[in-house]
This record gives sequence, C-alpha cells and structure tokens, in this order.
Amino acid sequence: MRSETSQPLVLVVDDYEDARTICAEYLQFRGFRCATVGDGREALAKALELLPDVILMDLALPGLDGWEATRELKRDERTRDIPVIAITAFDSKEIFLRALEAGCIAVLAKPIAPRILEEEIRRILHQVGEVEP
Repeated sequence: MRSETSQPLVLVVDDYEDARTICAEYLQFRGFRCATVGDGREALAKALELLPDVILMDLALPGLDGWEATRELKRDERTRDIPVIAITAFDSKEIFLRALEAGCIAVLAKPIAPRILEEEIRRILHQVGEVEP
C-alpha cells in the first residue's frame, strides 16, 4: 500500500483501451497515481506487483472475467484487503449482488461521470482509512 507522502494508487482494469486511458488520465489529473491493464489475468499480476490502494474492475473481461479475478484477489492474503470497485455496463440488481458476493465493495454502472467515479474512490479510501474525504 502507499506511503504517507504519495498519492493513492488506482489500478484500472478494462478491456477497452480507450476507457482505461480516459479513466486513468482523469484520475491522474485529480491527483491519483494510476496503473492500467486489459484483462483479469493481468489484473491479478499487477495487483500483486503494485499492491494498489483500490482497483476499478470491469466485470465483462475476456478470459478471466472481473468476478473471478475479484474472487482470486480476495482469496490471496496479499491482496484481500484491497477494495475492488466493480465497473459494469449492465445495471441490474442481479449484477450488483453478484459483484458484492465476489468481493467488490461497490458497483458503478457505465457510463460513469468522472466526478462520481472520483467521489466513490475517495469515499471508499476514506472508509478504509487511506485518505481524507
């Protein structure tokens, strides 16, 4: 996890390069550090390498989907405490419940207004004691 002098690190996981680039650029502009990956397997490896403060996890990923990637993160003692925010284009109660069951702390439906995304990240990081609101 981050040191007291650094900005929170967000791992952005999305199979659409444009989506993860736009998200990361906005968050960097707002004072976050960001890393990006395009699939579930890369997300697991990058999470273990960087131990980010929060992960934005697209649920509909090729290969290892976001649900299973989140489950694997939560099974590993090195990554189980990293908050995972599910990002999905499918806005339904069933998707929301499945994401929470997999271990996500919150679910946001695409398209996500940048300000809402930032507020949710800050709220969750404050909740887990990482940043001031």
